[in-house]
Amino acid sequence: MERTLIVQTPNFLGKEVRVKGWVNSRRDHGAIVFLDLRDASGLLQVVASSEIAEDITDEYVVEIEGQIKERPRSMVNAALSTGQVELEAKTIKVISKAEVLPFDLKEIEKVSLPVLLDFRPLSLRHEKIKAIFKVEEAVIESFRAFLKNRGFTEIQVPTIVPTATEGGSEVFKVDYYGKNAFLAQSPQFYKQIMAGVFEKVYTLAHLYRAEPSVTTRHMSEFLGMDAEMGFIESWEEIMETADAVIKNIFKTLEQKCPAQLTLLNATMPLVTDKTPRLKMREAQEIIFQRTGRDNRAEPDLSPQDEREICQWAKETGNSDIIFITHYPTKKRPFYTQEDPNDPEYTLSFDVLCRGLEIVTGGQRINDYQKLLNNVKKWGNKPENFDLYLQAFKYGMPPEGGFCLGAERIVKQILGLENLREASLFPRDMSRIDFRLSREE
Repeated sequence: MERTLIVQTPNFLGKEVRVKGWVNSRRDHGAIVFLDLRDASGLLQVVASSEIAEDITDEYVVEIEGQIKERPRSMVNAALSTGQVELEAKTIKVISKAEVLPFDLKEIEKVSLPVLLDFRPLSLRHEKIKAIFKVEEAVIESFRAFLKNRGFTEIQVPTIVPTATEGGSEVFKVDYYGKNAFLAQSPQFYKQIMAGVFEKVYTLAHLYRAEPSVTTRHMSEFLGMDAEMGFIESWEEIMETADAVIKNIFKTLEQKCPAQLTLLNATMPLVTDKTPRLKMREAQEIIFQRTGRDNRAEPDLSPQDEREICQWAKETGNSDIIFITHYPTKKRPFYTQEDPNDPEYTLSFDVLCRGLEIVTGGQRINDYQKLLNNVKKWGNKPENFDLYLQAFKYGMPPEGGFCLGAERIVKQILGLENLREASLFPRDMSRIDFRLSREE
């Protein structure tokens, strides 16, 4: 007899089936035992005699053969796709035993995040945690499909690089056959090079930031969803594309993940036809007028500022997302195009969603000599950027792009408290799979 997936069992009413999965829970009622069996497709109630159920308990992997029957009307579970049927077990075969669980999976809300991460192979089995990553899968699928339909080509880029893309000290050094190398902070240089080949490109790349902090909004490794586009007429084309990508992600989730969104009690961010846009200094002025907090001379928005300006956008524009533009030239990477009307600021932007930056992007410098001068001006050695500079030395159209943080957008859509909840196996200052001891 072939295996039947649990989600298919209502189609086999009155017939014999073989199912396989994990025991989600066990309930004893004298000579009768109820097992909730779980596989990747769903959950099924199994009725068995205590004799054949024996000592089977939570997370045992089993194979069960029996007949699919209608549940008694009083026991129908409308919350399950299989809630109108049950399996009357005739045989149960134990495939793999499970040791006593370190915590009750059914009461996972009471377990701290560090403990959930310490037992990640187990905690990932919980339906709510699995739902997070079905949502993340749909986010990535939407990003890919949308750009592919707009003529973008997917590229694959290296994560071991010869120099720090964004500059600064927040990089992981790698001993590369006795030479210094780094884990990539960004696929920036490579996607710009490839914009000189395919014109419009996108990539999904694992990125690394050696940020010396442990916060709810940062990780040492994250997934960047990057896009770059050439022959732009205006830098606003980049913003319009990013805006369309974000809104399409929201639409995709509504269509493909309604069960997961309901399970996680998540509501989609509010959007409008024209997403609000503010220059950074305008945003800081609004924040000062609203709160009296004077950060108008700061080169960036603080986390508190991001939350405040998002609240303003929701109150005044009924939007949970907002573009903040024109960040100071001295605080953006050397390849960022300055505003020709105000060279102290750049043609760059961030997208904030519900109080957190989820996208950063802008127009790039495509003039070789100006780019070379900026490399030197920012204190870098041109020879370290030779491959990158070649793309511009031999002709590059006006271009720009953006990067969307996969974990960040999932966190903000689902209202998660910590970015690590949106990462299967998060890395930070205190963890590589397991928590690092102070002695290490």
